[in-house]
Amino acid sequence: MLHKNFTNVDKVVYGRGAYAQLDSILEPKRAENDGFMLFVIDKYFEGKKFSVPSKSGDVVLFVDIDEHEPTTEQIDAIRDEVLQNNGLPAGVIGIGGGSIMDVAKAVSLMFTNEGSSQLYQGLNLIKKKGIYHVGVPTVSGTGAECSTTAVLTGPEKKLGLKCEWTPFNQIVLDPELIKEVPTNQWFYTGMDTYIHCIESESGIYKNTFSTAYANASLDLCRDVFINEGAGQSAENDEKLMVASLMGGLSLTYSEVGACHAMSYGLSVVFGTKHGYANCLAFNHLEEFYGDAVGEFKEMVQQHNIDLPQNLSKNWTEEQITQMAEVSYKLEHMWNHALGLDWKNKIDLEGMKALFRRL
Repeated sequence: MLHKNFTNVDKVVYGRGAYAQLDSILEPKRAENDGFMLFVIDKYFEGKKFSVPSKSGDVVLFVDIDEHEPTTEQIDAIRDEVLQNNGLPAGVIGIGGGSIMDVAKAVSLMFTNEGSSQLYQGLNLIKKKGIYHVGVPTVSGTGAECSTTAVLTGPEKKLGLKCEWTPFNQIVLDPELIKEVPTNQWFYTGMDTYIHCIESESGIYKNTFSTAYANASLDLCRDVFINEGAGQSAENDEKLMVASLMGGLSLTYSEVGACHAMSYGLSVVFGTKHGYANCLAFNHLEEFYGDAVGEFKEMVQQHNIDLPQNLSKNWTEEQITQMAEVSYKLEHMWNHALGLDWKNKIDLEGMKALFRRL
């Protein structure tokens, strides 16, 4: 029996126009620490007509996450630069997609914990509570707005800072912010939610609590991606934003599995973005996820998504081995997917064979 006593997001505001409340939400917190806010914003918004409720003394950083997902080196550099030049913020506000959510969560923890973030990649390794942090997603699907993990890629591994202090103190869910997401990104990130829920329900840690969230999220995902009326629209933006939240809560009380383990290998070796990496892997994992893979392929076809095939023919044996080694170390994912005796069912050569399918 699994008993997770997990921390959830403290406060949630949802609805069109909710972003306008951010300034008033932050105001009571501004007197804390050295009295300024750190805004961590996706570089996509730099130079665009996007209102940031910053005030004199606040620090606004536009962070580039196009080339790679968040790294331990990047988190350490942001923390060190802000502490040296400005002091300790009253809070950190992340505005962007899942990677920016992870940057904001990780930086908030590292302001109060010494040394490199590499030291804290794992479960409950953080020693001290972080500072106040707020998440404002502008892309929906990762579930990072509610997850207990800030996923980082380090020199040796891709693994999250996971503890009771990782979740945001406040999230602002405004469907208006996701209405202009490019179709491919909308699909790949949205499929992260779909895959979260399928994986949550496809392993030994499945339970009534996680399944209730997963089923509700999957119903919304199907409305957005495959049922009549599927596609990008104002109504479906609202559904996807809620699906992302519920999908994140589902996996928090269950676990991800083989697909995510493989996606981590792709991300570490090639820097492949998370949602896209999940899609590349999920497309070939029928023995793990059954009919859901067929449904996924229908969604790919319906939205004219170009999901490349035969990628592995251009990979070296060294690259395939490295990806398999990254995946093999993610024991909690394989426990869920195959059981606690998973090492009797798949070895490193078996994982290499999975990557050769891609």
